[in-house]
Amino acid sequence: MFLMNTPIEIHGVALKNRLVMPPMATAKSDPDGRVTPEIIGYYDEKTAGGYIGLVITEHCFVCPEGKAAKGQMSMSRDSDVDGLAKVVDTIHKNGCKVMAQINHAGAAASSTVTSLPVLAPSPVQSPKGDSVPQEMTHEDLQKVVRDFAAAARRAKEAGFDGVEIHSAHGYLLNQFYSPLANHRTDEYGPGSIESRVKLHLEVIQAVRAAVGSDYLVALRLGAGDYMDGGSTAADGAAAARLFEQAGIDLLDISGGICGYIRPGVTGQGYFSDLTEAVKSAVSLPVILTGGITEIDAAETLLEQGKADLIGVGRAMLKDSSWAKNAMLSIKGK
Repeated sequence: MFLMNTPIEIHGVALKNRLVMPPMATAKSDPDGRVTPEIIGYYDEKTAGGYIGLVITEHCFVCPEGKAAKGQMSMSRDSDVDGLAKVVDTIHKNGCKVMAQINHAGAAASSTVTSLPVLAPSPVQSPKGDSVPQEMTHEDLQKVVRDFAAAARRAKEAGFDGVEIHSAHGYLLNQFYSPLANHRTDEYGPGSIESRVKLHLEVIQAVRAAVGSDYLVALRLGAGDYMDGGSTAADGAAAARLFEQAGIDLLDISGGICGYIRPGVTGQGYFSDLTEAVKSAVSLPVILTGGITEIDAAETLLEQGKADLIGVGRAMLKDSSWAKNAMLSIKGK
């Protein structure tokens, strides 16, 4: 049997195979971030037949000021739960497990979208942002922790099998992690890995308290920036150890300030240097995404021990039958 087709259990959640549909923004919510029939139809189409082991839904904002873009789904209000539950029911009906990704955009937010001040670790403009943000106060940070915890509680109430904390692609938590965006001089500053992920650890603790010890909690880490002075694979390994100690069950590895691409590299699994470093540091299962478009390439990456699960994003986005064709092809070999 191909490794891609083998089951895996992660903190009580049994996955039928190692194929992951990673978070991809659809911009299909209504102006207030509520679930629409278009969102439900999208996930119904992508998961039809149940060929995907794990779906991680597009990032949901945890508070109004943390909204990244128009059309982004909200997990910032208790009233969001009913709509989110319909997404979960649709994916479960099709035989797939599903996690919710929760996020705060930080400097990548836009006041033209939120009508609120843009807040970030430091007054460093994001490549995704349109203004220089305000440096967050300790009161702001405490609110962020509460907002992530409340969003995680809502994810559990909506029936998601787990929740993923987003710290990749240059959003708020990833801004704290990256020395390129974090210029603080307090205990959250860039002086050490411990200080760069201090807010992460506070969020993890609060999320765990909100959802309980038996609920699956993952973290997506933009482990490397691939830029001079930015975060490195060694940083990612060190941070991963801290996340494992804090109670994270699954690590989903991607790019940092560089986003979901690796500058100058286009091969399949181009973040595998990051996942390899992380896997050497922890005993947690690790997801690898990044340019993977062929099932044989995914299988090779698993065989090489680069990761435990493989995320296929843009190929599935372009072709809703990709998962079916890929998984049926390896069953026939």
